[in-house]
Amino acid sequence: MLLHLDSSANRSHESVTRRLTGLFADRWRAEHDSAEYRYRDLAAEPVPPIDTAYCQLGRRSEREGVVPLDLVGALVESSAEADAWALTEPLIREVLASNTILIGAPLYNFSLPAALKAWVDRITFPGALALRDTEVVVISSRGGAYGPGTPREGWDYELPYLRAYFTNYGVLDDNIRFISAELNLAAVSPHLAHLQPLAEQSLAEAISSIAAGQHAAAER
Repeated sequence: MLLHLDSSANRSHESVTRRLTGLFADRWRAEHDSAEYRYRDLAAEPVPPIDTAYCQLGRRSEREGVVPLDLVGALVESSAEADAWALTEPLIREVLASNTILIGAPLYNFSLPAALKAWVDRITFPGALALRDTEVVVISSRGGAYGPGTPREGWDYELPYLRAYFTNYGVLDDNIRFISAELNLAAVSPHLAHLQPLAEQSLAEAISSIAAGQHAAAER
C-alpha cells in the first residue's frame, strides 16, 4: 500500500511538494492496484497535537512493559483517553499497513511543517511502530538553496530529522529517498530572479528522480 501525505499549508497549484507528490502518486497508481492507495492532506484535515490524555495512556502502556497495539484500548481509563486513542490507532495501523510512505514536506523555517510534526508525534505511541521493510520517500521544496557550498549549508534541519526518525523505527537507510526542489522563490522574489535557471534545473532533476526511482522499483 502507498500512504501519500501532503503537509504544505499552501493547497493551491503553487505548492511544489503537492505537484511532485501528485506526480509520484499518479505514476504509482498507474502500476499498482488503486485500492492500495491512501491519501491524507495534513493541512486540510490536521491531526490534533498530542495532549495530556495521549501522554497518560502512553505512560500507562510503558509501565506495563509496552502493550501490543490490539490491547492498548483495555488500558483506557477516561473518555478523554478513549478519544485520544480513537484518533491515534487508525493512523498507526495505516502506517503499519503501508509498503511505501510518500511525504510531501516543504521546508518551513529550517524544519518541517507543524502539520507533519503533529502526525509524527501522534503515530509515535510507545511500542507501536516497527517499520523494517517500509520504504519512505520524502519530497521536499525550499525557497532558497541549502546544498554544499551555499550560504545556508547545514541550515536544513528537516531532512536529517526525518532520516533519524524513520531509521530509529526500523527503516533501512537504503529504503529512504529524499527528493528536493530548491530555489522556488526565484520565480517570486525579484532579487532572486537571476537564479531562475537554477530553480528550473532543480525542479527538472526532482521530476527525473521521481521517474527514475519508480522505474527502478518496478524492476525489483
